[in-house]
Amino acid sequence: MKKIIIPFFCAVLFAAPMAAQQTTAAPAKTEAVKSKLSSKEVIDNYLKALGGKDKLQAVKTTVIENTLTVPGLPAEVTMVTKKMGNKFKSEQSVMGQKMVQSFDGEKGYFDQMGTKNAIPADKIAELKKSMVIDALAYDPANYTNVTVEKLDGKEYNVLSSDKGKFYFDASTGLLYKSSAAEGSALVKSYMTVDGIKFPQEIDAEGNGQKVTIKTVKVTMNSGVTDADFK
Repeated sequence: MKKIIIPFFCAVLFAAPMAAQQTTAAPAKTEAVKSKLSSKEVIDNYLKALGGKDKLQAVKTTVIENTLTVPGLPAEVTMVTKKMGNKFKSEQSVMGQKMVQSFDGEKGYFDQMGTKNAIPADKIAELKKSMVIDALAYDPANYTNVTVEKLDGKEYNVLSSDKGKFYFDASTGLLYKSSAAEGSALVKSYMTVDGIKFPQEIDAEGNGQKVTIKTVKVTMNSGVTDADFK
């Protein structure tokens, strides 16, 4: 079967996004100018747009159910991801096969069709910084350069670091796109659950693999225990 897991996709899509330049079409040339906003202001606006920092911090666990569409794969992939603190477990199922990625806060593994491998040591430090709501992991100190760029006629405040570039809609404050060496993520829409916004549809690409992820259901502060990560 075609390999369909994008490594560490569930854990790091937003906290340390996978992204690269979009390859679906040649990007229009953009001229970056220095933003009037600081990195802290961009991140604060993002947290406010998602529902407010206090509301986000009150979320202790999440269960997110997704469907993934992969070009060339005859069936849709279902994915259920559970998170608590910096722990996560994601199970993907397709055509009777199950794939698992798990991190217990200290170590983790990914298991595809019976082949189990430990998460590489160079990924562990980043995963330890992750949070239930990934947006809360953004640290303004990591972004010394804030610019304004136009994409398709819209303005975006762009945070740049050694991990990549993160485009936030200047009008809504929401994350629209991330681009870095490992892949790409483009948020096409958001959904609101109990006053908090979550990505509803994402086009992602990594390791030469494209996938469209749609969120079916989000459950907060229920259905997750420590036992899920053992």
